[in-house]
Parts: sequence; structure tokens; C-alpha cells
Amino acid sequence: MPAHERPREKIIERGPAGLKDKELLAIILRTGQAGKNVVELAAEILRKWPMKKLLAMKYEDMIRIRGIDSGKACALMAAFELVKRALEVEDNNLPTINSAKDAVAQLQELRTAKKEHFVVLYLNARNQLIHKETISIGTLNANLVHPREVFKPAIEHLAASIIVAHNHPSGGSEPSAADLELTKRLQEAGKLIGIEVADHLVITNKDFRSIS
Repeated sequence: MPAHERPREKIIERGPAGLKDKELLAIILRTGQAGKNVVELAAEILRKWPMKKLLAMKYEDMIRIRGIDSGKACALMAAFELVKRALEVEDNNLPTINSAKDAVAQLQELRTAKKEHFVVLYLNARNQLIHKETISIGTLNANLVHPREVFKPAIEHLAASIIVAHNHPSGGSEPSAADLELTKRLQEAGKLIGIEVADHLVITNKDFRSIS
């Protein structure tokens, strides 16, 4: 094959996103067969067995495909398994929040903050943390928060629920009347848009308390 058509040269020059499916498969297969170069072989395989079907194939099924010997089948299975594991690792690396303690573990910076911070943890349907955002930073004893600012990131990140938290730099974990009122406002707003406010935490340098 001319150098500019060879998949390996193309992936070095353009990166993997610049190659077609048959060219990516050709790189894994490495060699063709009598009468077919490796790209032609890859194209023929993909015409008969779509990529999703190949991903699910076992070794015994692969070696029945003309042009795939034992070595190619092993290379394909190894490549496909790496992809599957990478996707699982990426998903499983998201912290899971099943309790107030789990949430506080993601909010340790609030324990030593000198001003009052209002932070929101955004969770998916499996209670995994998908986003964290500081909504506001107030004075030592006051913090103004609008529901719009809290729920906008929730909608953008497709959150199923949220946990809100703020710190009391003074050291007391007892919620104030303003804390209780804000919790009520956020819960009502969450019901309207279908995003649950799972908890509101007050965090101090040594303790924390759950309001809801």
C-alpha cells in the first residue's frame, strides 16, 4: 500500500479520530490474507460482522471468520476487553454518596474555611458524584443563595438529586432560622423541577449536622 494510505502512518499523522473503522481494525489485525491487504480484510469483516457484534464474540466464534487466525482473535479480544475495562473504571471512579458522612468526605475544605461557603454536590441516579460547585461565598455569618443558582448546574449535568452544604465558621452546627428557611425553599423548588434535595449539611471544623 502507498505510505499515505497505510493505517499506521495515518494514525501517527492524524491521530485515531482521523481514521475510519476499517483502518482502526486493520491496525489491530496487522496483516491481510492472500489476495487482500489488511484494510480490505478489515472492511470485509465489518460488512459481515458489525463492531458491536465483534465486541461480544468469543474466541471460538472469531477464529471461524475467514482472515482471523488465533493471533488476530487474541489481539481483538484483548483490545475489546481493554475498552470495556476502561469504560467501567471511568464509571466506577465516581464517588458514591450513600450517607451524610460520604458527602462530608467530599467537603473537607469547608471545615477550615474562614468565610461561609455554600457548596452543592450533584448526583446521578446511582448516587454517584458527577459535579461539585461552590454557589456562593459569604461573610462569617451570612450567605445569600438563590434556587436558580443551585439548580442550573443540576439541569446542565443531568443530576437526579443534589446535596447542599454550608459551613459555620463560628463553630456551632446548630442550623439557624435562615438555614431552615433556605432548606425549605430549595426542597420546594426541587419538587417543581423533579430534582430531589437529598440533604442539607451544616459543617464545622469538628462536626456536621444534617438539616433534612
